[in-house]
Amino acid sequence: MNKTLIVLGGPTGIGKTKLAIQLAKKLKSEIISADSRQFYKELNIGVAKPRKEELNAIPHHFISHISITTPYSIGKYEKDALNLLQKLFKKHNYIMMCGGSGLYIEAVTNGLNNFPKIDEKIKIELEHELHKSGLATLIEELKKIDIETYKKIDKNNSRRIIRALEVYRSSGKPYSFFTNQKIKTRNFKTIFLKLDMPRNILYNRINERVDNMLQNGLIEEAKKIYKYKEYQSMQTIGYQELFKYFDKKCSLEEAIIEIKKNSRRYAKRQITWFKKSKYHVIDPDKENTIIDFIKNSR
Repeated sequence: MNKTLIVLGGPTGIGKTKLAIQLAKKLKSEIISADSRQFYKELNIGVAKPRKEELNAIPHHFISHISITTPYSIGKYEKDALNLLQKLFKKHNYIMMCGGSGLYIEAVTNGLNNFPKIDEKIKIELEHELHKSGLATLIEELKKIDIETYKKIDKNNSRRIIRALEVYRSSGKPYSFFTNQKIKTRNFKTIFLKLDMPRNILYNRINERVDNMLQNGLIEEAKKIYKYKEYQSMQTIGYQELFKYFDKKCSLEEAIIEIKKNSRRYAKRQITWFKKSKYHVIDPDKENTIIDFIKNSR
């Protein structure tokens, strides 16, 4: 237990990347991304991927390592991340994990539950239902069969909704039955840190960031990947709204308003997730204090 994983979480747009790089430099560490949308090579502007100079400043992992056409599950991420940590801990005492995808962080630090094997027919069935009847119908089904998961789940994330229903239809037991199982132990210590700021300031930053993304070419990027819009990886804020604009279902102005609104809603859900007591709020302007806290927590 002399090896430590330092998790830096928090909502989108709060400045995790910058601080993670600063801390990694001081700790002579490397960074594992826990942002499930930055995994994809084709997504850059819309997922606020670190800039080239940031990626060059410190070794980063799980950024642009797969294509949007490649199925990639949270279970696969757990295995890949644990295998990587085993290698990285041979040369580092500290490794940084940075991102806002709370469930992915949880998978690596606490382990996934033993879910049942999913019948391929059920996967196809649910995909068909999603396209035929829409996400709202699937959400309503989830509400009836598993109110606990319904209350917690991101209702804009079709992948998560489908996953919960796959588990129920395959096993006859609600998704929450499996998530309530005992967590696994790890052979490294974990320190959970998070960034926080007043809600109104964060929301203003998110709105400004969307404007910057548009100025930097988000629309052109979305056009290039429009042909992949049916893939689950494309159920991503910033792209799905522009796809509706391309399909003439809304104006560009309406799409931009929706991107900002959905980004703020996503941040709100992340804030709720990272309210867990194990996360320590830190001040990004006090690097030395953070470093002292990390070293004294070992």
